[in-house]
Amino acid sequence: MTQGPPQTPSVSLEELGWGEPFRSSFEARGIKSEIPARVVEEQRGSYIVYGGQGELLASISGKLRHHARHRADFPTVGDWAAITARPLEGKATLEAILPRRSKLSRKTSGQQSDEQLIAANLDTVFVVTSLNKEFSARRVERYLSLIADSHARPVVLLNKTDLGTDPSAALKALESVAPGVHVLPVSALTGAGLEGLSPYLNKGETVALIGSSGVGKSTLLNRLIGWNRQAVRKVRSADDSGRHATTFRRMIRLPPGGFLIDTPGMRELQLWETQGVADTFADIAALTNACRFTTCQHHTDAGCAVQAAIADGRLPLVRFQHYVRLLRESESLTQKREVDARFKANQKVKRARAAYRREPRA
Repeated sequence: MTQGPPQTPSVSLEELGWGEPFRSSFEARGIKSEIPARVVEEQRGSYIVYGGQGELLASISGKLRHHARHRADFPTVGDWAAITARPLEGKATLEAILPRRSKLSRKTSGQQSDEQLIAANLDTVFVVTSLNKEFSARRVERYLSLIADSHARPVVLLNKTDLGTDPSAALKALESVAPGVHVLPVSALTGAGLEGLSPYLNKGETVALIGSSGVGKSTLLNRLIGWNRQAVRKVRSADDSGRHATTFRRMIRLPPGGFLIDTPGMRELQLWETQGVADTFADIAALTNACRFTTCQHHTDAGCAVQAAIADGRLPLVRFQHYVRLLRESESLTQKREVDARFKANQKVKRARAAYRREPRA
């Protein structure tokens, strides 16, 4: 593996993933001075975009900033945008974000009920976990619920098979929490098993890496691109916890032609949407529909299909408990968002009335 980057060839819009529905959205604007470009890096309010004029440093237009009401209204890595380019300066202005085909987002940390975008217009998301003390099937369930809302395809990577631990128990646990999801045991350190990722890394494809700190995302990225781009930090031996090696997001081109987005390790992961829980736990949703009574609480109710499945071993109790926890969390977030929306609407009405009262009368 080399220490420095190879020469970067020019990249066409199609290689970046350009096509429908982005083309139609861009053409509908009908502004001849604009060109399409993709946001490939976001760092503290500035952006790097790539398009027909190459790589440019971009800032947000005043109009886009004025109309943004939420954090999700601002660009994120993976977005397609309409820009006005100033190639001689190496700069551009982001005029508009084209409608997103998919988005990966979570609730912001803390008490505010706001959406934090992780990446947009993804084809696949690699959920990276590791074969050490960090391994948690419950955490993988949470990640899968997040991805289900993004409309991207999930793939689970069980990393660090080079540690010599038998992966069979971890694979069995992952198969039970991720039915129908491709689970691959790999070693980012040795490269073992990485050939299984090839179908997801073709030209025009965009993949994001997500997972906790210390699971080996940066080592995996370095292995896939063939040179040491990302700093790699050792995990703490006491608890196998990692330290952030990635501090910002960027789309990185892979030798097969696809693009990979590395993301900072997530210590706190709160869901933003609610449908992903139902999709991830579709087996439990099917059981609830089979209960004798529609008002079944799934505890001691007669004819409860959920409790019957737990009793005969078809449904692990811990999976059902995690489902209930995530469902309550998502319902609580929905209620908080509705309360916040009503509060903001009331504040808008109060400001309008105050402005009306201040207007001079004829």
